[in-house]
Amino acid sequence: MKNNITVRKICRRGRKMKMKNRNVSPSVIKRLPRYFRYLNELNLSGVTRISSKELSEKMHITASQIRQDLNCFGGFGQQGYGYNIETLLSEIKHLLGADRHINAIIVGLGNMGLALANNMKFERRGVFIVGLFDTDEKKIGLSVKGNTVLSSDKLDEFCREHKPDIAILTVPRDAVVNTAHRLYGLGVRGFWNFSNVELDVPGAQVENVHLGDSLMHLCYNLVNGDNESDE
Repeated sequence: MKNNITVRKICRRGRKMKMKNRNVSPSVIKRLPRYFRYLNELNLSGVTRISSKELSEKMHITASQIRQDLNCFGGFGQQGYGYNIETLLSEIKHLLGADRHINAIIVGLGNMGLALANNMKFERRGVFIVGLFDTDEKKIGLSVKGNTVLSSDKLDEFCREHKPDIAILTVPRDAVVNTAHRLYGLGVRGFWNFSNVELDVPGAQVENVHLGDSLMHLCYNLVNGDNESDE
């Protein structure tokens, strides 16, 4: 199918891993970060194994859906035992690329950029913030989580030296397109865009984040959902 994404299937043979190509639905790929988040919380809590039924109750999806999703990549579970959380977490982390060292920069240190820099647990996902940039002279020179905010004028020099993989864009919408193409020309191939513009950079991977869409989805459910108090 044209809408499917080609990924590698991981099959266990003892301790060795064999990779096979397999088409997996984008909807399954999108659920993997949820699995990662829940399994990571369980792992940190000291839980060592879990059944698909128990996991389904926590994630509010069916146990059948969980088994189908994980079977796309080789299964990982054992009948009568369930899933070893540490092993499954490690495999999903590998599938998502979170077991690699991915360097990222944040461009734009307004409220959103600062909130991400201060509060997002990037390292847990294999992403390491190596540079912060802004045009505001009042912010240049500030230290945020061990990184000094640099002038955006230094982007070219910095990217050539440090070769970041991802740029997190929290710049004004009228600046995002030029900023993204400038960074692409400097070797950046991934963009996490918070600028409320549907950014498209040919040759790069782009994830556009529209927080307002999520809010409107909530409003729709609030207005159109079944509320016993309204009866």
